[in-house]
Amino acid sequence: MAPDPHLVEYLDYLQFERGMSANTLAAYRRDLERFALFVDQRGGDLAAVAEGDVDAYFAGAGGSGAPASVARRMAALRGLYAYLAREDVMSEDPTVRLRSPRRRQSLPDVLTVEEVESVLDRVLPGGALGQRDMALLELLYGCGLRASELVGLRAADIDLEGGLLRCIGKGDKERVVPMGRHAVEALRRYLRDGRRQLLHGRRREHLFLNARGGHLTRQGLDYLLRRYVGKAGLDKHASAHTFRHSFATHMLRGGADLRSVQEMLGHADVATTQVYTHVTIEHLREVFYSTHPRARRRHAPSVDRAEAGDVKQPGDTPRERGDGA
Repeated sequence: MAPDPHLVEYLDYLQFERGMSANTLAAYRRDLERFALFVDQRGGDLAAVAEGDVDAYFAGAGGSGAPASVARRMAALRGLYAYLAREDVMSEDPTVRLRSPRRRQSLPDVLTVEEVESVLDRVLPGGALGQRDMALLELLYGCGLRASELVGLRAADIDLEGGLLRCIGKGDKERVVPMGRHAVEALRRYLRDGRRQLLHGRRREHLFLNARGGHLTRQGLDYLLRRYVGKAGLDKHASAHTFRHSFATHMLRGGADLRSVQEMLGHADVATTQVYTHVTIEHLREVFYSTHPRARRRHAPSVDRAEAGDVKQPGDTPRERGDGA
């Protein structure tokens, strides 16, 4: 099946005019090509699709899978047909009444501070690779970077004196993120020693290199995380995104305001960042029920204290008598 020219044009628009990230663009391409194949098998054409065709697709293969996947397919189709309608390729948008499935908002997996430190403790920063891994992990957790942002860093993006780094996020949007003392120290060691050894006298712009001196990939980062999480004995999967979630959650628990965390994460909408407030609220709920004397659930049968002759009068407690606190 030859690529549909309208689809090719729309994908070019997303890439060059909208600046869509490579990963998102690839997902949209897959979704739209599958829909184009569905339409072709029905003897139709993308530029002549009706609401019935869209409904039939999502009643079948298009509607299978996780709600998040279905919602992404619907978003891809809505974007395509909104574009074709704007360009006067179609007089009507067949997706105007398409409604995404309601998704239950799941809370992100996070590590505790102790678990993060346990992972960091497994890095031996004596050699070149150890120095690289320590700098990687300190930036991943200390700056809340996405995996693609981390491996995409260049040496020129690091300002050790100012304690800042520059990264390119989704939609090729640039942001500046502060680095903590531990991250700065780990990077200083790596840039001074470890990275020089990995370069083997060559010139590379990427900050993080593999053992052969090439660019460290996302797959390489995933492998390193699995290895160190396993060494730490954590009975859970912890991806790069887990460390990013942990960064945001620990910042909010420590008193950071939502807008600042939004800026550091590179979220376009503060609503995306608000999921972490639910995580902190759940944590506060656990602390409250496990520590406050009037909140702890008692399993013993209740006793009528008046009948038991154990009724306290004003002034019985230290605070009321004035001889406490």
